[in-house]
Amino acid sequence: MSLPVADSLLTTEEIARLLRVHPKHVYRLLKRGLPARRVGAEWRFERDDVLGWAARKGAAGVNPGGAGPREAFGAAGAPPLVAANGDVAVELLLRLARERGEPLLGLVPADMGEGLGLLRRRTVLACGAHAGAFPPDLDGERLARVHLVVREVGLVARAGGEVPPLEALAGLRLASRPPTAGVRAHLDAALAAAGIDPAAAQARAALLSSHAEVAAAVAAGRADAGLASAAWAARLGLAFRALAREPYGLLVRASDLGDPRVVRLCEVAQSAAFARAAGEVAGYDAAGAGGIRYDAA
Repeated sequence: MSLPVADSLLTTEEIARLLRVHPKHVYRLLKRGLPARRVGAEWRFERDDVLGWAARKGAAGVNPGGAGPREAFGAAGAPPLVAANGDVAVELLLRLARERGEPLLGLVPADMGEGLGLLRRRTVLACGAHAGAFPPDLDGERLARVHLVVREVGLVARAGGEVPPLEALAGLRLASRPPTAGVRAHLDAALAAAGIDPAAAQARAALLSSHAEVAAAVAAGRADAGLASAAWAARLGLAFRALAREPYGLLVRASDLGDPRVVRLCEVAQSAAFARAAGEVAGYDAAGAGGIRYDAA
């Protein structure tokens, strides 16, 4: 006797095992065209239809022929590393991920430009990026963004002092960031809007590698003003004046969304623990954290 149609179809959990991806990733694949049908309140799948679709599309995390996700480190995979530049949100994310146990992920200090280069070479699994620098693809391969926070960035000065006006920066000891750092564009834009030549204003600036180093230089008196996030200004008790608010998150290859390590990052970012921790940080809005975004060119 033949089985009823609903009984002959596979469940979401069975499809996850077949494709060797996390069950949550099956729902992401549905949005990308994974063939399925509704049976009551649940999704059901034809095995042959799913494997045929995976072979045609090279579904995220699934190699044609039904092989599993790229988990091994080497030519086809990436080490369990995140390239980011001292952002407190990433620090919180990796700490909470570590507390959950394996799979573990580590941090590679790198600004946005360096991080994209590491991602291109598959030296890291993900890299930090912010608004204005969310490329939709990398060498033709689709990128996805794991949203973390909207953050404030701006100028910092010693505790108890006043943040100097833009017109005064050229005559001060300024701790700035290299041109490859995304936050540098906000200061350059503010200077240009005020009729000040950005190159002249930053001609004598010390170019430091992270928000943390800039904030530390100002706190120690090695710089009169600096370019950093509100989060680091608050951590070191510095005066702060915002220049911009920007979304900040992690870029990953869309084909790596099924990787258990990327799934872990999304799960932690979506957790109540991350929302509480990020909500306590100055200049952060963690609404929508953990959401997957696909950015336009």
